[in-house]
Amino acid sequence: MAERGAHLTTASTEDRPSIFEVLAQDSLMGAVRPALQHAVKVLAESNPSRYGFLWRWFDEIYATLDILLQHHFLSRTSASFSENFYSLKRVVASGHGRPAHLGLHRRQHWRSLILLALVPYLRAKLEKFLARQRDEDDFSIQLPQSACRRMYRAFLAAYPFVSMAWEGWVFCQQLLYIFGKTSRHSPLLWLVGVRLMHLTAQDIRNMDLKPSALSSGRSQSVGQKFQQLLSTAMGGVALSLSTSLSLGVFFLQFLEWWYSSENQSTIKSLTSLPTPPPPLHLDQDRITSTANKFCPLCHKVRANDTALATSGYVFCYRCIYVYVKAHQQCPLTGYPTELQHLIKIYAPEG
Repeated sequence: MAERGAHLTTASTEDRPSIFEVLAQDSLMGAVRPALQHAVKVLAESNPSRYGFLWRWFDEIYATLDILLQHHFLSRTSASFSENFYSLKRVVASGHGRPAHLGLHRRQHWRSLILLALVPYLRAKLEKFLARQRDEDDFSIQLPQSACRRMYRAFLAAYPFVSMAWEGWVFCQQLLYIFGKTSRHSPLLWLVGVRLMHLTAQDIRNMDLKPSALSSGRSQSVGQKFQQLLSTAMGGVALSLSTSLSLGVFFLQFLEWWYSSENQSTIKSLTSLPTPPPPLHLDQDRITSTANKFCPLCHKVRANDTALATSGYVFCYRCIYVYVKAHQQCPLTGYPTELQHLIKIYAPEG
């Protein structure tokens, strides 16, 4: 029985990676983003004036670094960063491909770069936008719907089913890969037109050589030298990023587990306290005389008092709602803030 199931965990040929290898490289980059996002959030909360822009522009900064990193590895190793970390390379699906150090063909290179870096960025922005719109719907009054509004709400309702269909396709593709019915474990590889293989000993020797040694004896023009210099500079940035990620990969895996929803729910259940009820009978005159009733934004008497959970300051609901929606931060402290951090303050009864 063990012999019959051996093909589920091992490659059918020497160059075909196992299912564990391809799933491990898929999960590697998934652990990088939340870990870096948490580090940036800690920096932004510690010094909002200096590091606040990192939090506000995190998606764009991460996408830029990801493009540089993936472009470097696709050009030098014919693989993404995570694939190269597990000694894999991309080859054309119809053949064994060329040596890894020469990189992918132009078409496969740009398709891979778009699906590795640009599509995840657009998906993250779309999901963040949809989450913000759901929060806005929860906090706003529903007006009569126009045609555009109905189309938007239809898309909002259909997106979870589209996402579920995509995840189902990925799962089916992985099952087919396990049973040897396909050479690709992911639909993204099918869209690019490549498959994964193990690096050969010759590929590793070629990648260990310096680029100048591989291209010695060839005369270069000024434009080619400038292009090589620019490529070397970008490669240096990408190499420093990859070295840092390689050294911290196990730490990133730990952070992924620590900040997972299952672990956080366990910690919250052990440390959370019951929420006290709102005050019932207080002296309204004493509170009015001792508390500042002016909104820091409009400088008028507060209407519909609303506090920020991130900083504790109290504002008018309309003032702070508009500001947080536009800037995603507290107007007084600069702490990163979202609409779900708005807390209604109950007016004490007389």
